Amino acid sequence: MKRLIPCLEKDNVEIELILLIKTILTACKEISFRVGQGALSNVLGSTLDENIQGETQKKLDIISNQLLKDMLLECGKVRTIASEEEDSVVPATEGAPYIVAFDPLDGSSNIDINGQIGTIFTIYRAKDDVPAGSELQFSQKGTEQVCAGYVLYGPSTMLALTTGGPSRLYTLDKTQGCYLLTTEQMEIPTSTQEFSVNMSNFNQWSSGFTHYINELLLGKEGVRDKKFNMRWNGAMVGDVHRVLSRGGIFCYPNDTKNLEQPAKLRLLYEANPLSMLVENANGKAYTEQERILDIEPSHIHQRVAVIMGSTQEVDECLSHLKAE
Repeated sequence: MKRLIPCLEKDNVEIELILLIKTILTACKEISFRVGQGALSNVLGSTLDENIQGETQKKLDIISNQLLKDMLLECGKVRTIASEEEDSVVPATEGAPYIVAFDPLDGSSNIDINGQIGTIFTIYRAKDDVPAGSELQFSQKGTEQVCAGYVLYGPSTMLALTTGGPSRLYTLDKTQGCYLLTTEQMEIPTSTQEFSVNMSNFNQWSSGFTHYINELLLGKEGVRDKKFNMRWNGAMVGDVHRVLSRGGIFCYPNDTKNLEQPAKLRLLYEANPLSMLVENANGKAYTEQERILDIEPSHIHQRVAVIMGSTQEVDECLSHLKAE
C-alpha cells in the first residue's frame, strides 16, 4: 500500500502544503490516541464552559482544539487559524503561506457513548493584503480551498483527503504510525436508497422539505417506488463518511426552532471541506438554494443549510424545495 506523502508528491502537491498537512495529521494521531483511551485517560464528560456556538464543551473538545492550535502555531506554515472552539481568529506566523480552519472534534455528543467522531479541516492560501488577525483572511469561497479533509476516529482511524483532485481514503497503520492509501478514489453512486437526517426536527422543516421526506418514508408504495433506509449518527463527519463510502444523501435543512438562526452547520469548517470532498467524489453539495462552494463567508461562524450526496437524490430534494 502507498503511504500518504508519496501520494501527495505524485499529485504534485507543493512541499510546504505537504508539511502543513503532515502537521495537522500529527495532531490528529494524538487525538486518536486520546479518543482510544476513553475513560482510562480521564477525557470523557463535559466542562462547565460553553463555546462561541453556545454549546457545552466536552473535555475532548478542548484538548483537541489545543493540540491542533499549538501545533499549527509552531509549524511556521500558517498565518491565521479559525476554529469552532475559538471566538475569533488566531494570528499565527506573519507572512506564512496558508490559513487553516477546523472543527477539532465533530460529533461531541457521541464522545461519551464511544460513537463516531472526527476532526474536519480546510486549508486556503493566505491573503497578503489582509492582516493575520483579521477574519477577512477567510472571506474566500469554498472553491478556493487548496486542501480539505477529515480524520474519522472509529474502529480504525481513517483520513479522507483531497488537494483538488480525487477524494482519497487512507487508513492509519498504528503499528507504523503512518497513513496508508486504502481507496484510490472515492466515487459516490449517482442514485441511492439511503438518507441521513435528524428526524426530531420534522415539525420545524419547510413544507417542501417535509414533503420530500414523506415521499421517502412511503417506500415502494409511494411515488418513488423504492424502499429507503434511514441512517443517523449524530455526527456530520460520520454520516458524510458513509455517503462517500457507499452513497446516500445527508440533509440538515433550515428549521424554525430559532428564527434568528435557522441553520445549524458551519460553512467554513464543516460544510465547505465536506462539500469539496463530496464534489470530488462525483457527488453534489447544496444549501436549499445554491451550491455551497460558491458562498463567500460573511463571518467565520456563519451557518448554512446542507444537502449533499448522490447527485440524483440531491436534485430530487432541491426540486421539492423550489416547488414549495
